[in-house]
Amino acid sequence: MVKVHIIVKGRVQGICYRSHTKKKADELLLVGYVKNLFDGNVEVVAEGPKEKVDELVEYCMQGLDRAYVEDIDIEYSDEEEEFEGFEIRY
Repeated sequence: MVKVHIIVKGRVQGICYRSHTKKKADELLLVGYVKNLFDGNVEVVAEGPKEKVDELVEYCMQGLDRAYVEDIDIEYSDEEEEFEGFEIRY
């Protein structure tokens, strides 16, 4: 079990990026959150089995059809079990 902190950079706000990321995380049974940042980036924090977390990372790198992902920062750490589900934060 691992935790990942992702910052997705590019055109990723105003195009349902958060809701699609939540849907994918829910499908993978991950816990954590997705949140728009003031600088136009999107933050994703997820915890779960390494292979499922890696699948979410790949999903975030691809983005949606309307998204343009310029760059992505990824940082793994030990799972902290601080979340009960996956949510969109505002």
